[in-house]
Amino acid sequence: MSTAVFPGSFDPVTTGHVDLIRRASRMFDRLVVGVLVNSAKQPLFSKEERVAMLREITVDQDNIEVSSFEGLLVDFVKEQHADAIVRGLRTPGDFEYELPLAQANHKLSVQADTIFLASAPEYSYISSSAVRELLRYQADISGYVPETVLRYMREHGVVSN
Repeated sequence: MSTAVFPGSFDPVTTGHVDLIRRASRMFDRLVVGVLVNSAKQPLFSKEERVAMLREITVDQDNIEVSSFEGLLVDFVKEQHADAIVRGLRTPGDFEYELPLAQANHKLSVQADTIFLASAPEYSYISSSAVRELLRYQADISGYVPETVLRYMREHGVVSN
C-alpha cells in the first residue's frame, strides 16, 4: 500500500491546499495530511483546530488521514511508513525554497522521495500568508478559504461576515 505525507502549517487551510490534498489523495492508497506545529510562529488557529478543520474538509475521502506533528518531517514520515512526501508548488520561488529541503530530507532518510505537485492556475496566487495579510486589512477572503474555515473564523471572531 502506497502512503504519502502532505505536510504544512495549514494556518489557515486554503482552497489551494484542499485542491492539492484531493489531487494527491488520488495518487496514493493513503494520504496523511501532517499539520506542522511550529513553535516559532503564533498561529491563527491551534493545532487541534487546524486538524479538526482538515478532518471536516476531507471527511468524504476514506484514504485521507489528518494528524499533527512536531519536530523533523522525516521522523513523521518514518512514523507513518510513508513512501513519499508531497509538496505543492505555486511559483518558481516555491521550487527554489522546496528543492534544498527535499534534498536534505533525502539525505536524512532515503525512505521517502519528495514529489512536487504544481498548483492549479486558479490557486497559484493563494497562500496562507496572503490570507492572513488580507485579514489584517479586513478584506473578503471567501474565495481563498473553504467554507469550513470561514465558519471557524466567524466562531473565533477573526471575521465578522
